[in-house]
Amino acid sequence: MRKPNGKHVLKQSKLYVLYEHSAGFALFRVAEFEELAAFLPQVEESVTDLQRFNSVVTLIAFQPFKSAVTALENINAISEGILPEDLNLFLEGGLPKRKKRSKCTLGVSDPKLGAAISEALEIPCSHTGAVPEVLRGIRHHFHSLIKGLTLKACSVAQLGLGHSYSRARVKFNVHRVDNMIIQSIALLDQLDKDVNTFSMRIREWYSYHFPELVTIVPENYLYSKCAEYIKDRKTLSDESIEPLTEILGDSEKAQAIVDASKMSMGMDISPVDLINIQMFAGRVVALSNYRKQIAEYLHTKMNSVAPNLTTLIGDQVGARLISKAGSLTSLAKYPASTLQILGAEKALFRALKTRSKTPKYGLLYHSTFIGRAGLKNKGRISRYLANKCSIASRIDCFSEKQTTVFGEKLRQQVEDRLKFYETGDIPMKNVDVMKQAIEEVTQQEEAQQESTKKKKKKKKEKKEVEVAMDED
Repeated sequence: MRKPNGKHVLKQSKLYVLYEHSAGFALFRVAEFEELAAFLPQVEESVTDLQRFNSVVTLIAFQPFKSAVTALENINAISEGILPEDLNLFLEGGLPKRKKRSKCTLGVSDPKLGAAISEALEIPCSHTGAVPEVLRGIRHHFHSLIKGLTLKACSVAQLGLGHSYSRARVKFNVHRVDNMIIQSIALLDQLDKDVNTFSMRIREWYSYHFPELVTIVPENYLYSKCAEYIKDRKTLSDESIEPLTEILGDSEKAQAIVDASKMSMGMDISPVDLINIQMFAGRVVALSNYRKQIAEYLHTKMNSVAPNLTTLIGDQVGARLISKAGSLTSLAKYPASTLQILGAEKALFRALKTRSKTPKYGLLYHSTFIGRAGLKNKGRISRYLANKCSIASRIDCFSEKQTTVFGEKLRQQVEDRLKFYETGDIPMKNVDVMKQAIEEVTQQEEAQQESTKKKKKKKKEKKEVEVAMDED
């Protein structure tokens, strides 16, 4: 082969292309590989024309999948960058012998799969140059290149494999626990809004009949419970003080309600209106109780998924951070600077547009640490807290055994930093604190192992005694 300038070049390498379809694996030989790479625009044009493309690509081998289960197993392995056994055997039979493979190149769509194939079969793999265009042409004309395969059969196989692959992905989603947290915190925020709105409505509605109750019982939840119990204020008497005391937990307030009912300025309303008010008040009370249950559920979920983050900043702020990031893994990958302003994106972009000061905190503002810090130190403590939250989220995400030791140590560090801003007492270094935490974790693990060993010994002794008793 001679170039235009007269210089000789080495013999061109052979290109094979692997195509993974829902129907099976196919191996193609590409003619004039180096010429194709040189004239890439012409290759792009020939992709759509079947006659021109047939002169470029030749089918060497095709191995259909035996069943939908094997197809799913193979596609799962390929998506993870692992070489499946079926594909390994197929390529061993279709490619030239190992001695000649150094002069060949295998075109693949996924670089991870290419790395696995080159390691196992000792053949160089490529996913750049003319390979993507050749694969595009194979994808376009696949049903015409394989004998006995129709376009309808291809689409049915693709649809079936797509459904089963998606179902498996959803079933084994690593973020499925995070999803429960994201939905819980969203529901909690929605319930807070709804309970506040409904409480204001019940106050306005019942105040026509008993306006003095608002000043005596300002809390929304207790007001709704009182309205549900009282109904008509004229029915209140000295006997009503005890049940009202149980609701409010304060006998003085209960006595004040009874006294106010006797000389109230409210209007008289019909029994039908009172029934509706009572039903609505019952709904508000039930919604408030459900909100408490959701808060407890979120607390237990956060303690099991992100115990260190929960110990550091609380379950609700931690859940909001996970919700904003999308998952605990995404939050762990964020740098501390991004975590610091998470939730203040609008203010950040507005500041960048107007060239004004950027926000110091986002969702972290709801943490108690920033509220306790002085006005000058709010930005500093938010930056420090974001740093500790980033460490806590990474420990929770990537550690195999869950523990709250690191969260407690990080929380103490933030407390010490607040004292440092106020008094000037120099806190411990992060390296020393982490060493202490690791030592405590190892001690806890050793204690757990010893306790499990003791339990096993006791069980063995019990079994031996039972066996001896049976023999006697």
